[in-house]
Formats: sequence, structure tokens, C-alpha cells
Amino acid sequence: METKKDIIVLTGAGQLGMAILRRMAYGNKIFVADWKLENAQAISKTLVEAGFDAVPFKTDISSRASILELIAAAQKEGEIAMFINAAGLSPSQSTKEHIFAVDLYGTAVLLEEFGKVIKPGGTAVTISSQSGYRMPALTAEEDRLLATTPTEELLGLEMLKPENIKDTLHAYQMSKRCNGKRVMAEAVKWGEKGARVNSISPGIIITPLAMDEINGLHAEFYRNMFAKSPAGRPGMADEVANVAELLLSEKGAFITGSDFLIDGGATASYFYGPLQPEKNKK
Repeated sequence: METKKDIIVLTGAGQLGMAILRRMAYGNKIFVADWKLENAQAISKTLVEAGFDAVPFKTDISSRASILELIAAAQKEGEIAMFINAAGLSPSQSTKEHIFAVDLYGTAVLLEEFGKVIKPGGTAVTISSQSGYRMPALTAEEDRLLATTPTEELLGLEMLKPENIKDTLHAYQMSKRCNGKRVMAEAVKWGEKGARVNSISPGIIITPLAMDEINGLHAEFYRNMFAKSPAGRPGMADEVANVAELLLSEKGAFITGSDFLIDGGATASYFYGPLQPEKNKK
């Protein structure tokens, strides 16, 4: 009788997710999920041609039902031992409502539902963003609400109501702040079965989507940010994957409920260096 492989699930078929899979997924069966099936098919094809066992799956993470369909399909093939969420929207290419539906609510549902089915000793990482660090501090009670409010009630919180969200960037920042808080709260639940979950908050990482923005209308903004950051450049997907490898492997066995900022020092410069907003006013 053939032994079933452990299952690794990726939501968000892109360069970041693929870089992580290349480090962690050999010998396992991979489900590559994306709301655009053609994206999932393209990443799966690249992985298969490199010797991995990968299948594409269409999933809309703003829908709990769609997420549950993905989980059910994966469980038919084996136990889910690892989960990677790299799905998300750009604040410059979406609406406040859609960002909240995907980046905030969708991520919260993913963490909740995969936490119920993750194999004992399993691991997960969700990709957040440096943007969660750029907004003013919330109160302790607001942080607690973002962390612990039942998922189906999240978007009803007063602080998340449309009239209290200035623009898409504000919606994105709140979503990423929520991601970090949900990871902390979920880590307690995941720990009951010896599983771990963490998040990574990258800065600007070179991907096709990022290149469109870096070379687009805001090119001067990005050039200024890179020039005034300690690293002096954008990051690479493999640099994010290096940290994900630590968090998803036994080398990170004592790490859970944490967020890791990987932005070349841009946030440090934003608060304490030449990227401080008052130093960049014209």
C-alpha cells in the first residue's frame, strides 16, 4: 500500500510562495491555490518541471466556503503538515472593501481553519507587510479586538468601518496590523497540538507586481525609499524565503506567534532616519 505524502498548501501563487516551496516542499505533495486558476497552474507547472509534486487549485480566500473546499481536497491526499499564505492585494490596485475582504478577513479565516486541521507538529507562515508597522500605535484594547474578535464579526468592528478608514493604504495597514495580532492569538490554539504559526512582514520585494509599481507612477517615491534605507535596495524573494525556511523548519522550533520584519531597514529609517516624513516634506 502506497504511503500518503504529507501535504503542503500554498495560497497565493507567486514568486514569494514559490521561493519558499523550493526550500521546504520536496518529497511532499503541494497544493498551489490562487483565485486565478491560471496563476496556480503556472506556478504548479514550474514546480513540476523542477521535480516537485504540485497541483493547482482555484481558491478565493475571501470566502470561507472556498477555503474549506481547498482544505477538503488537500485532506483527501494526506495530512496537512505545512501551510504558507502569500495571498494579498496591493493598496494601489484595489479598493478598501476588497483589501479588507482578502488581506484582513481572508487571512483570519485561513489561520483559523488551517489551525483546526494542521498535523500535530505542523508549521505555517503567512506573508504580511512592513505597512503594519507604519501606522500610529493602536490602544491595547484595539489590538486585543483585532486579535480575538470572532472572525465573522471582525469587519463589524468600529475601527474598521468604512467611515473610519481614510483610504486604501489605511485599509492595507490595518489589515497587516490585524494579521500580526491574529497570528499571536492563533499561535496559542495551534500550540495545543504542538503546531506553530508565524508571520513575515517584507518590505519591497522584487516580483512582477512590485516591478510594475517601482517603475510606474510612484517610481520617484521608491527610488527615494531605497536610497534612504540602510540596505539601499529592494529585497529578493529568496531573502524572504530564507527566513521562512527557519520558521517552517525544526531550526525554528522555539518560534511561534511572532512576526519578522524584513525590509532592509526601511521602517527603521522611517521612524529614526532620513525617511522620517517630516524630513521628506517639500
